[in-house]
Amino acid sequence: MTSSTRVSRFRGGRPGADAAEELGLTVHDVARDLRRDVADVRLPLPIDGADEATASRDRLLAQLDEHLLPRLAELSSPAVVVVAGSTGAGKSTLYNSLLGEEVSQAGVLRPTTREPVLAFNPADADVIADGPITSLSRVIHHDGVPRGTALLDAPDLDSFVQANRSTAHQLLEGADLWLFVTTASRYGDALPWQALSRATERGASVAMVLNRVPQADLTTIRGDLMARLRAHGMTDTPLFVVPDVGPHEGLLDESVVRQIKRWLNMLAGPERSRAVIVRTLKGSLAALPGWVMSLADAVEAQAEAATALRRIVVAELPAAEKLARDAVAAGVVAGASVEARWRELSGTAGVDRVKVRGDRVRSTRRAGRTRSEALEVLRDDVEAAAQRTLTASGARVEERLRAILGGSAALAGGQHVIPEAEERSAARTEAVTHMVAQWVADADERVAGMLGPDAGAPVRAAAKAFGERGLATLLLAAAAGSDDAVRLLSRVVDEVATESVDALRDDLSDRAAVVVEAEIDAVRGRLDSPDLADDAATALRLRLGELRRLT
Repeated sequence: MTSSTRVSRFRGGRPGADAAEELGLTVHDVARDLRRDVADVRLPLPIDGADEATASRDRLLAQLDEHLLPRLAELSSPAVVVVAGSTGAGKSTLYNSLLGEEVSQAGVLRPTTREPVLAFNPADADVIADGPITSLSRVIHHDGVPRGTALLDAPDLDSFVQANRSTAHQLLEGADLWLFVTTASRYGDALPWQALSRATERGASVAMVLNRVPQADLTTIRGDLMARLRAHGMTDTPLFVVPDVGPHEGLLDESVVRQIKRWLNMLAGPERSRAVIVRTLKGSLAALPGWVMSLADAVEAQAEAATALRRIVVAELPAAEKLARDAVAAGVVAGASVEARWRELSGTAGVDRVKVRGDRVRSTRRAGRTRSEALEVLRDDVEAAAQRTLTASGARVEERLRAILGGSAALAGGQHVIPEAEERSAARTEAVTHMVAQWVADADERVAGMLGPDAGAPVRAAAKAFGERGLATLLLAAAAGSDDAVRLLSRVVDEVATESVDALRDDLSDRAAVVVEAEIDAVRGRLDSPDLADDAATALRLRLGELRRLT
């Protein structure tokens, strides 16, 4: 039988053994794949609807983990009927009365139900499957439970103990049918309708018990409650009314719970309980496409927001790069510190007071070593000035990005993609230090290249007068914008050094542009997350198509 044939039979078949078999064969793999893809969903940008979508994703995962996947894996296990409700609704008393024995603690102290109790008929022992519900509950055998069903007493949904509330919601997610208990005095509270809306949202089968109803008000209250159920689209929900029997201890009289017990017996037996299971599964499956579509829409909204932010960030790059390059080209690197150092060296070491005869500088090697040593402090100053310039270029871009992404007029999610200031500063400092060190080393390599086998006499004489490192330092200072260094080089090597100075300046300009781009990339990297890709919702859309074919 082909997959499409199986799906067709599931759609039109009578709920029962065949439908359940087809359900298990055709849906489990889809549900498992859906669970994997939903778990992979991340909504990193805090845009409108992201929190709600994240909560919806978590609920969908809970439904898959607590009910759909365990149930699809074991369709023969009894149908789980959970008795749930708010504090003081009389759930445990009703539960015990249905079984005809006090097996779950009931009383006036809160919280009464601390440990969930799951009861099933001993004849079903061989088909009870371990799962989330059995792991959370105290499991007992009891003849009072109709065959094919399991009766579960859950903690209060509004228990003041967080663990109890969490367990109650887990058990509701895992049940095949909800028997929701409320009272004549509290059925209008928000909690019952929130819980019932949750059940409707996930397609669960629901029945309702209105407990402790005064005889005089029975008709009025029942009519009002029925109207409320119709307003919530729950016209077919079974409603059981338990009259107010006044203060009492122990079990309710058999006559009081007879109607509910009769209804539970109607669900009993493998075939009929399986019909309940399949009906709830069908309802849950029918609810899934809406959830998945909403989640896929949220994922795509994240991608759209990321695209808009990415566009804004990338648009800043050309102007920021130009500003950084122009600063280097204008010679701002050789600022006051370099100029002051040059004046000092000129006065104390006389680095610029050299004799030039003909086309070359005249100097002894000893004097050259002295000048080279004196120029080391200028090298340090030029290196530090280059680091400050490149760092400032990067910091300026970071400040601009913070303004456009985190300001009052910024797009939603912009603040989230701004890197931490300390993290960015540390990364920038490390990168700039490395870049400038490479730039300085490149000057040394250029001097070594200038002094190759084909080097002219002026270059060799200049290297003798200033040392190779000293000559490289002069190239660096000139490239940084020192007019004094440019004039000295023009005297001692004429036009030979011009190409190296221009190349070093262009290289520093390129490095400044790299620093700027790194600031852009730091933000763009956060936006280039797979969770924000244009195709991030593709897997969910695929699962959505599979679900629609199944339901």
